[in-house]
Amino acid sequence: MKLALVTETFPPEINGVAMTFGVIARELGRRGHAVTVYRPRRHDLPAGGLHPEFSEIALPGMPIPGYPLLRLGLPAGGELRRRWRTDRPDLVHVATEGPLGASAVSAARELGLPVTSSFHTNFHAYTKHYGFGPLGRAVLAWLRHVHNRTQCTFAPTVALCDELTALGFRNLNVLSRGVDTWQFHPARCSADLRLKWDAAPNDPVVIHVGRMAAEKNYPLLFRTFAAMRTANPRCRFVLVGDGPLRARLQREHPHCIFTGFIPRDELARHYASADIYVHASLTETFGNVLTEALASGLAVAGFDYAAASEFVQTELNGLAVPCDQPGALTSAAVRLATDPILRAQLRAAARATVEPQSWEHVIARFEDDLAAIAGAHPIPAEPAIA
Repeated sequence: MKLALVTETFPPEINGVAMTFGVIARELGRRGHAVTVYRPRRHDLPAGGLHPEFSEIALPGMPIPGYPLLRLGLPAGGELRRRWRTDRPDLVHVATEGPLGASAVSAARELGLPVTSSFHTNFHAYTKHYGFGPLGRAVLAWLRHVHNRTQCTFAPTVALCDELTALGFRNLNVLSRGVDTWQFHPARCSADLRLKWDAAPNDPVVIHVGRMAAEKNYPLLFRTFAAMRTANPRCRFVLVGDGPLRARLQREHPHCIFTGFIPRDELARHYASADIYVHASLTETFGNVLTEALASGLAVAGFDYAAASEFVQTELNGLAVPCDQPGALTSAAVRLATDPILRAQLRAAARATVEPQSWEHVIARFEDDLAAIAGAHPIPAEPAIA
């Protein structure tokens, strides 16, 4: 197939959506599909990209206000229509619902192209973390409008598909998240890295990976860290990532190790060199970091939500607690910090949980779904909107 992938975030940006669609573009290209990625322009990237598996076309964009590490795509319907009339794709897949993604949906419909979308981010839930709580309903209405104009919306879990259906979204299907079980592996544990963290062999190292932003529930995470440290002063805390909150968090928590963004191979080494992963976020649609932690053989504690609800069996391969009980998450993390026998049991079982969740399996299903939609009856073109 000739596939157009439209996304407002893509590598080298570091977040779950960028990582997911970087892998999808690469693996679909390796399977013989002609994949073109349409993304906002970044001045630190060469024109056309450097990837043998897919091509990139840069379109106008701007830094997100208050979050310059990420860019917002600007509407590009005219440019997309011009390109797609000349080089017509078999299907357009829109990964994000911003101005670029929405204009791509309109352009595809006007040209009679099959168009699908992905729901990856609970933007309507983010509004309360940024002082825009009253806008939550309007944001939800916008998301529903964008997605319901596509022939299929893919979400990462069955539970999220059910939730979106109840909110009025239509034509939902599952596009799960894979995990690179070769890259994320307990064998990547580094004694040198633990030495750098001042962690003796039996000292529990707690790691957290993610975007340092308001929606990630850092107040609860650091309350939990404090309780773990009180219960076991030998605990070490490593935080990987960057974002608007990093400078303040680093000032407030000097006993923690902040690495900033690191390459994925180095990330795999950090996971495998730790012992415990604590996940406090309640705004994820999936949470790739949790499956990466399981693949790396860590004892995990998190809310029974998103990826944890799919993969964690409490007391068997991790600890999952009810979403409305933040104290229970702290208690679970303290257990991991103070019970080396439980910690070892959960670590031993963690990796086997996600070994079947390879990207190869996930993308094979997605490929079949796209092929079925692209091969369906022709889509009538819509009148162009001025």
